[in-house]
Amino acid sequence: MEEQIINIFCDMDEFWKEFEPIYHQRFLACEGKRPNRKTSLSMAEIMTILAFFHVKGFRCFKHYYIEYVSEHMRDLFPDLVSYSRFVELTPRALFPLMYYQLLVQKAEQTGIAYIDSTTLAVCRNQRIHNHKVFKNLADRGKSSMGWFYGFKLHLIVNDQGGILAWCLTPGNVSDKDVKTVTSLAKGLQGKLFADKGYISRNLFEPLFEQGLQLITKIQKNMKNKLMPMVDQLLLRKRAIIETIIDQLKNISQIQHTRHRSPLNFMVNITAGLVAYGFYPNKPSVRFGRNEFLPLEL
Repeated sequence: MEEQIINIFCDMDEFWKEFEPIYHQRFLACEGKRPNRKTSLSMAEIMTILAFFHVKGFRCFKHYYIEYVSEHMRDLFPDLVSYSRFVELTPRALFPLMYYQLLVQKAEQTGIAYIDSTTLAVCRNQRIHNHKVFKNLADRGKSSMGWFYGFKLHLIVNDQGGILAWCLTPGNVSDKDVKTVTSLAKGLQGKLFADKGYISRNLFEPLFEQGLQLITKIQKNMKNKLMPMVDQLLLRKRAIIETIIDQLKNISQIQHTRHRSPLNFMVNITAGLVAYGFYPNKPSVRFGRNEFLPLEL
């Protein structure tokens, strides 16, 4: 475990050395201010602590920081700050974590990609009218599991389980929203496999123009068209993205209803996606011998 966190820190530290000048020039300069108080913890250490929380699947960050980090990782972080101070520093890690995931951890294109979305509820339905943290940001939506209040995480992964792109939208945005999907799939080429919720001519045409073929199962009222056997086999493997979403929710815990600010909500999601990049065994598309028998006949 100690070796794992050291490897994560080394990756974060190398990234931060290159990204820090850009961060100060573009982001802090746009705000017209710079932090006056120098922090004891470096940005790489903050990012490491946040990511490792999701890597190991802890459920309570306060317990993780006070009982685990402060007690068992003091030798790795000698300048550790108090829990309340660390919570104040957390929002500073949002852009570094986001760019680390989008630049360093971005998966390679293989010509095969899967797209899906998942709900991120921020409160129980009974408390929607009293919820204030995400007022004017979140919205009500409906999924196969029923109504919820919050956001949607839209995700594209390759056949090796790597994340190609992701974005957040309010809960009422449709899966086949043209603007969302086209911006998410920008620059991708090959074949994009999805469920029936993405069936749309308005979505298929702009993706096809950029060299990306959208492939879905057909609905009962649609005419059946011949599909290459390879595409049928790859479409059956669409469960890979559902497995990834399940890991993000149940191991990385990107969804919970205890958020106290939108910034911390974004940090939690981004750190969870970064943590997924450090998983040693990611889901991937594999074929058994029996699945290739129809191709040999």
